[in-house]
Amino acid sequence: MRDYGAALASADTVSVADSSDVVSARQMVRTLAQRSGMSLVHQTKLVTAASELGRNMLVYGGGGVVRAATITEAERRGVYVEFEDRGPGIADIELALTDGWTSGSGMGLGLSGAKRLVDEFDISSGPEGTTVRILKWGR
Repeated sequence: MRDYGAALASADTVSVADSSDVVSARQMVRTLAQRSGMSLVHQTKLVTAASELGRNMLVYGGGGVVRAATITEAERRGVYVEFEDRGPGIADIELALTDGWTSGSGMGLGLSGAKRLVDEFDISSGPEGTTVRILKWGR
């Protein structure tokens, strides 16, 4: 995934400490998707991915920060979202991206499902926390 970090200088931000904050993050992402002119189908895919990743960040990372910004590249627009927590990290990212695998009691579709719903997906993790970056282009 290209580095879109510069876009975060003007990003909207939500701190996530409880489930109501996940709802706020989801609403923030939906608003940016609407403003970018994204179709309803693409909005729904992006918002679903953001909801899953926000929930994972809360449950497995103890909360964190969601940053989102609109990206314009050539003649296309999209929404870039970064999820950053300070949890214990993911020991095996490849395994965590496998459908059906979970370290908790969920269905094991959060990370892998979110990855399928967006155009670009990147994850980095270590003992200091996990960062997931996603991008969905409008069509």
